[in-house]
Amino acid sequence: MDLLGPVEIRNLAKKLDLRPTKKLGQNFVIDGGTVRRIVRVAEVTTDDVVIEVGPGLGSLTLALLQAAGHVVAVEIDPVLAAQLPETVATRDLGAKLTVVGMDAMKLSASDLLGYSPTALVANLPYNVSVPVLLHLLESLPSLQKGLVMVQAEVADRLAAGPGSKVYGVPSVKAAWYADVRRAGPVGRSVFWPVPNVDSGLVSLIRRDPPETTATREQVFAVIDAAFAQRRKTLRAALSSWAGSPSRAEEFLRTAGVDPSARGEQLDITSFTRIAEAAA
Repeated sequence: MDLLGPVEIRNLAKKLDLRPTKKLGQNFVIDGGTVRRIVRVAEVTTDDVVIEVGPGLGSLTLALLQAAGHVVAVEIDPVLAAQLPETVATRDLGAKLTVVGMDAMKLSASDLLGYSPTALVANLPYNVSVPVLLHLLESLPSLQKGLVMVQAEVADRLAAGPGSKVYGVPSVKAAWYADVRRAGPVGRSVFWPVPNVDSGLVSLIRRDPPETTATREQVFAVIDAAFAQRRKTLRAALSSWAGSPSRAEEFLRTAGVDPSARGEQLDITSFTRIAEAAA
């Protein structure tokens, strides 16, 4: 299939008088091998409706359209959102594409024109990658799997397990929704403009959250409090959330968690038990 290479990307950018901005996280993939690899690792099939956030000039979109049943592309930049159907139409794939021109952080299932995406595959804007990912996992329960490209450090955090130095809020909150793992590195040279950071792929497989009588909001409040002061014990870190150190200790002991432990030692199930003890 005819994908977009460096020449095509630059020609499109010139046509649109496009100057990629850091604000929108615009670094476009210019390497066909990379987008083919992403689609392959994501295991996209014709049974999948794929949601792609930030399709940009369409590098990954074209590869996804070849493999998926349908692609819903969410693009905040109105110029890029208008150009994408034209780029796709020249390759006779327009019937498989729906473009939604809006901020992905405001997206809900009702904005997808009747489509229920089963897979998220995207080169996420690096400045908002974690909030966008968590928002989509919460807002689109039809999502069963995902493969996202993010900054390498963020990929490490998302996939980290308890005890890791980079384990934190993104790690635990992502684990509420899915099994998360690193799926490989991506070099800087496959982008235009070339970013100042390395990139990585993160794979997600949806699973049910831990069984609990606490709400997601209650569990996430515990997570936020536990990591707001990483060096403190949970008894101290959760004191404001609980109302006092003694109340925090009471909730922790009820949950079967050592009050002298730290947040980075707990998995999502432990945070769920703490929230439930306080509910």
